[in-house]
Amino acid sequence: MDTVFKSVTKDDIENEGIIKEAAGIIKRGGVLIFPTETVYGVGADAFNEKACRRIYEIKNRPAHKPLIVLISDIKDVDRVASDVPDEARNLMEKYWPGPLSIILKKNEDLPDVVTAGTDTVAVRLTSNEVLRKIISEAECPIVAPSANISGKPFNVRAKDTVQDFEGLVDMIVEDDGSVSGVESTIVYMCGGHHKLIREGAIPATCLSFRTLEGGPKN
Repeated sequence: MDTVFKSVTKDDIENEGIIKEAAGIIKRGGVLIFPTETVYGVGADAFNEKACRRIYEIKNRPAHKPLIVLISDIKDVDRVASDVPDEARNLMEKYWPGPLSIILKKNEDLPDVVTAGTDTVAVRLTSNEVLRKIISEAECPIVAPSANISGKPFNVRAKDTVQDFEGLVDMIVEDDGSVSGVESTIVYMCGGHHKLIREGAIPATCLSFRTLEGGPKN
């Protein structure tokens, strides 16, 4: 497979072409690498089971580790999650779009491969403008674990993802300047239980969660 490499520029017309090409890949069941507001991610249509399994394979990701889901509009949270508590929606209004991932009860329509067979899903409304436009153009939420081989450090430069994934993904979108290198903060909000799973870009002091536990990677 030939991997297409595209760099985001200040040219809106050129970027529009990149966005449409990337979204087209997702619509066709492909896999691409892109910048997020945290680290580079590798993603596909969250409702395409085959594409999601491909991500596990190319990352060498253990099957028991679920995939985070990114959306481009706050209303899309209900496409992947259900029984969203008011407390979670309050956090969304305050911190989305941004580096806050919220673990919620999964929507039954979401493939089990995304959640590794669990009944919860981690969701984030990305603040990366180019990625948000790609997701919107693709018209589907996307899974987006970090773009690295499992067990290796996450990548904050597109050229490093090339070393790991060239020939394995359909496209790599480069925009190093939009990647902070700080992972998202993760909170668990299901069944009346609220926990801070991982402190990241949003400090724990900004949240009312007291419990800190080891959590999934971005």
